[in-house]
Amino acid sequence: MTILSKDDVETLAAGAAASPAALFVAINDVARRRLDASLVTTMRHHQAESQVERLYSSNTDAYPVGGRKTKRDTAWARRVLVEHRVVVNAGDDALREAFDDHATIFGLGIHSIVNVPLVAEGTCVGTLNISRAKADWSMDDVALARALGLAALGAVLMTTKA
Repeated sequence: MTILSKDDVETLAAGAAASPAALFVAINDVARRRLDASLVTTMRHHQAESQVERLYSSNTDAYPVGGRKTKRDTAWARRVLVEHRVVVNAGDDALREAFDDHATIFGLGIHSIVNVPLVAEGTCVGTLNISRAKADWSMDDVALARALGLAALGAVLMTTKA
């Protein structure tokens, strides 16, 4: 499997050339097409407040841009925000354990989420979160999510400058 196809690269490059918002949309387009994503969000990490703030959401009714979540003293925060590890929560039990808003997640037909830390100069500046109905993720799926995280990192850093 090719991690990023020529079409994927063209989509991402066009988004990056336009604006951070367009790059977020391009990431969503690739995630939907290649990973069957049903929800894609990108968060900025506010380390001092132990919060994440939504910069992009493919479903703004359920998860509006600007929404914040406190992520202090949770296993998820430790693994993703502190240890910079990609986390795959596959299946309803894993989602229930990891996310307080699991009822909303289930209501959207989502049964798994991959959270990719966006790390620059040793600091987690945000996360890319790709959710879908299908519970299992192959190693190639996770590798593609990580590659999309590199694009999301660029968009988050561009919004930080704004």
